[in-house]
Amino acid sequence: MNESTAARHESNRAFYDRISVAYDLLSDASERSARLAGLEALALQPGERVLELGFGTGNEILDLAAKVGAGGQVCGVDISTGMLAVARKKIETAQLSAPVDLRVADARSLPFADAGFDAVYTSFTLELFPDEDIPLVLAEVRRVLCAGGRLGVVSMAVVPPGEQSSALERAYVWMHRHFPHIVDCRPIDLETTLKAAGFRLARTIPLEIWTLPVTAALATAPA
Repeated sequence: MNESTAARHESNRAFYDRISVAYDLLSDASERSARLAGLEALALQPGERVLELGFGTGNEILDLAAKVGAGGQVCGVDISTGMLAVARKKIETAQLSAPVDLRVADARSLPFADAGFDAVYTSFTLELFPDEDIPLVLAEVRRVLCAGGRLGVVSMAVVPPGEQSSALERAYVWMHRHFPHIVDCRPIDLETTLKAAGFRLARTIPLEIWTLPVTAALATAPA
């Protein structure tokens, strides 16, 4: 990890620690429907073992646990200790039947054994990583997924060819370029990114948040 990448990683960690107690009010309401579209596309079954990258305040951890039930297991990683604290409070209140294992960890080096998960889910997280780190994250996802395992991703998306970007989308991209410490994520070409990492794309769902394009995708690891 070079110095600039390490600095950005620590800046992201500190930022999410600061906003953890207010994150649901700031972002979750607008992002929730898109997150759920990706989760539903993953089609989790009772008894499966699922990992969430960037679990944030834990709202989707509760959804994942409800789907896999007592016979399954939910694991999650996030870089923020503040987010972990908020998520753990929700889990304690919910009294889930599925066992849940949440950790502060780096998605570029996941603390799990090879081929240990039936599915991996992540939303509004992959696009936080620098371009050079996204392949590292996806390589780790492939490593921990079982053969034929499923990956569900929700991310900000680039404007499709031939379509015009909205004024808000153009402003957002400009803000990310000039003030990445404030606007920390940016649109990515999710379909191309997943295919380049060796995943088989099964389904994409075009969505939007306040005219900003979003994609939910379901992909599978090689059998």
